[in-house]
Amino acid sequence: MGDVAVIVPTLRRPESLERALRSLFRQTGVADRVAEIVVVDNDPTGSAADLTEALRAVSPWPILYRHAPTPGVATARNAGLSATTAPLIAFLDDDEAASPGWLAALLKAQAETGADAVFGPITGRAPGAEAWLQDYLERFFGRDGPTQTGLIAEPYGCGNSLMLRATALPGRTPFNVAADQVGGEDDALFAALAARGGRFGWAADAQVEEFAPPHRATLKYALARAFAYGQGPSQTAAAARNWPGVARWMLIGAAQTAVWGVGAAALTLIASPRRAALYDRTARGAGKVFWMKGLEPRFYGSRELDRLNRAAARFRAGVR
Repeated sequence: MGDVAVIVPTLRRPESLERALRSLFRQTGVADRVAEIVVVDNDPTGSAADLTEALRAVSPWPILYRHAPTPGVATARNAGLSATTAPLIAFLDDDEAASPGWLAALLKAQAETGADAVFGPITGRAPGAEAWLQDYLERFFGRDGPTQTGLIAEPYGCGNSLMLRATALPGRTPFNVAADQVGGEDDALFAALAARGGRFGWAADAQVEEFAPPHRATLKYALARAFAYGQGPSQTAAAARNWPGVARWMLIGAAQTAVWGVGAAALTLIASPRRAALYDRTARGAGKVFWMKGLEPRFYGSRELDRLNRAAARFRAGVR
């Protein structure tokens, strides 16, 4: 039996989910390594069940379906972990498509580096974006890294990753569900791993594509994400009660906001497409300053999240 489970959380993206799963079916060089693919359906109504069942017939490995009716990215990832006992866990998001050598490259990099968590590059795709924003958004949704496989000092996000369960994902619920609506659950996970002496690796050949759906391929969404990314260092320092560290990050953020904000304003006056990148840097700087609880953007959310939570409550109560 294989020693790797691939977890794919999903929320109402049937076409993207099918693309992600079919990309997993085409993986090469790992026939004896994959124990199962775990689809975690985060829709209260369980909308991914029929598609998952239909694709079982063409999957080279068992597909497990796990329903996590309370919407939230941390909840979904924890539910996926509870469905498998595999010692190695790979994560692929439902808006990603893996290259045929993806999983083999992650496994090879982990064996070579001994890292507790290994990450790979992402090519962003934003086919529905405005023309002037497309280059920026594709870089935003993408992920670059070293050209060579090896150990790295800082972690990336969970999408396109492989982790040793025993060291990187301890306990029954390693992802903090308090981050369900705002994200950042992987930042906290990796900060704790680093504090325990964990190591991070990079698999240069573990390539995936990430396809931004129309509602995300916008400047508003990207800047909200950039603001949240900026909050990360300050929030991590605050969680550790490292108040000098918080002050340092806030000062850095204030300087970034001022410098990049001026540049963004200048490029806006001439309608340069490059202004989007400076908006991004300004937002990240502001996030370091305004990191406090209650100021986090709600990506899974606001009215949509409230609606889904009400639906989840009705579902659990047996009311359709």
